[in-house]
Amino acid sequence: MSPADQPLLEVKGLRAGYGSAQVLHGVDLRVGSGEVVGLLGRNGMGKTTLVHAITGIIASQAEALRFAGDSIAAQPAHRIARRGVALVPEGRQVYANLSVLEHLSAFTRPGADGRTPWHAARVFQLFPRLSERRSQWGAQLSGGEQQMLAIGRALVTNPRLLILDEATEGLAPLVREEIWHALSQLRDAGQSILVIDKYVQRLIRLADHHVVLEKGRVAWAGSSDALSADPTLWRRYLGV
Repeated sequence: MSPADQPLLEVKGLRAGYGSAQVLHGVDLRVGSGEVVGLLGRNGMGKTTLVHAITGIIASQAEALRFAGDSIAAQPAHRIARRGVALVPEGRQVYANLSVLEHLSAFTRPGADGRTPWHAARVFQLFPRLSERRSQWGAQLSGGEQQMLAIGRALVTNPRLLILDEATEGLAPLVREEIWHALSQLRDAGQSILVIDKYVQRLIRLADHHVVLEKGRVAWAGSSDALSADPTLWRRYLGV
């Protein structure tokens, strides 16, 4: 495979779980440079476990687990993050006693290539609402504002791959649209993204390809056009 054909993230035959309970049973997934991939499936099918395995939060075994051509298998989470993988976790996990600006300042660092295109000022351009709240503590923010902050906190690490676990879960419709609009802007700027979300119609408009998990295995993978054209897949695997 030539470097031009090499995916940014390559997962092949990945197995992972918790203690004696195996959750993932040989999952394959690829994210190309500048590509957006949707990760879909009902609750409890292994989506978060897969994200945690990719980012080194939990241990895993795989035939291949590569990022930017290098193996990241068995590497700790902080080293994977330093290579350019940033996670926006489910539940946001912002710090209650840090201000918006302190969050962004504390996490700002150059990317793996040494460049720093993302900084607090650019995050404020992406999410003007955060600029208005820059001096407020995390605990004072609404759920939607916390999600914007969690995305901004990930972006200022200047990642090559941005991973979002439940990108818009529990948010009001207008706030959800702000998040989707921001993700569209990131896609148009060439940011590689792996995103979990239950809003299939919105993901179809955002993503290039999708992977559907069912009981820890890949039940279906294909393009947005293919997923849009076959609503039986939604009923079978997504409960839509």
